[in-house]
Amino acid sequence: MSIPHSNRRHFLLSTAATLGAGIASSPAHSRYVSHEDGFQYEVQKSEQDWLHQLGATDYDILRKGGTEVPKSSPFWNQNIAGLYTCKGCALPLYDARWQVVLDKGWVFFNHSQNNAVLTGIDWPEGSEMADAFASLTAIEVHCRRCGGHLGHIVQLENQLLHCINGASLLFEAGTA
Repeated sequence: MSIPHSNRRHFLLSTAATLGAGIASSPAHSRYVSHEDGFQYEVQKSEQDWLHQLGATDYDILRKGGTEVPKSSPFWNQNIAGLYTCKGCALPLYDARWQVVLDKGWVFFNHSQNNAVLTGIDWPEGSEMADAFASLTAIEVHCRRCGGHLGHIVQLENQLLHCINGASLLFEAGTA
C-alpha cells in the first residue's frame, strides 16, 4: 500500500490516535512475542506450566506481550533500595537506583543490569509490518533467560527509558 508523502503524516497521526484509543479500551499486545521467535532461551516451560506459575494476568503480559493497566502495579512509583528480578525466572534485571519515577503508571529505568535483557522490534498489532506503520514500531524489552515480555524502550521527557510492566517483575528490598 503506497501512501502519498503529503498524506502520510495525516495517516500516521490518525492511526496513532486510533491505536491510542484502542489501548485505552483494551490491553495492548506486542505484535511478535519474544519467546515465539525461535531463539533458544535457557528457561523453557510448557505454556500450561507458565500459566500455572504466573496466573492469567501475568501470563498475558510475560508470555503474550500484554500491557498492564497504568498504575496497577505498586512498583510504578516505588522508591525503595533493592533489586527487580524477572517474575518468570528470577534473573536480576534492574537496580532500584536506576528507577525513574514518572506519573505515567509504569516502572521506568535508565538501563538494565548487564546481560539481563534482550530487545526486539515490535510492530503494532495488526500492522502486518506495512511501511505505513514503521514510525509506530517500538523496541520491545524481554528477559534474556526466559524470553518473558517486560515492556518497551521509549523516549520520555528527553530520556531514553525502559518502560516496564510491574507485573513482569519481582522486588527484593535492600539487595543490589
